[in-house]
Amino acid sequence: MRKARITRTTKETSIELELELDGQGTAEVSTGVGFADHMLTLLAFWSGMDIKLFCKGDLHVDAHHTLEDIGLCLGQALCDALGDKAGINRVGHARFPLDEALSEAVVDLSGRAYLVYEDGLLPAQVAGEEKDVWREFFKSLAFKGQMNLHVRMLYGKNAHHLLESSFKALGVALRQAVARERAGVPSTKGSLG
Repeated sequence: MRKARITRTTKETSIELELELDGQGTAEVSTGVGFADHMLTLLAFWSGMDIKLFCKGDLHVDAHHTLEDIGLCLGQALCDALGDKAGINRVGHARFPLDEALSEAVVDLSGRAYLVYEDGLLPAQVAGEEKDVWREFFKSLAFKGQMNLHVRMLYGKNAHHLLESSFKALGVALRQAVARERAGVPSTKGSLG
């Protein structure tokens, strides 16, 4: 079973996370940020991964530390659950529409961390928080998850739709990338990283 459990406690957040890659797409999520709960539930569903996540963060400040640290924990759990990555596809790509919005996510679980994130269509505030908290989430996920991650919001007007289509696209791309459909480590070098 490809599973991981992460516990992280700092002066800013306290997080408990369980991740099962080969799950049913179920989510039990409580972050204190309703919109984040919604996005992570979508990610679980479309990736086919089971996520249990409980976070208490310094929301009296804002959601920045909460979403950043959730990204760190989720990325670490993904790495831990993948182990040596033998047999995985490694890469995944998806475009996902939601009404007028279309977003794209491309993932390479290469061991090389990099983020390209295009959110120029988002307004300055999304669900009561500055839009940059989502960049911090994706950045933390990419770097701790040791993945090359490209998320682009291609077009749309509604901020909820743009972010929701991004998370759904990421879920589908991750589902493809973690699937075991190969033999050995997916690299001509013979190792990832």
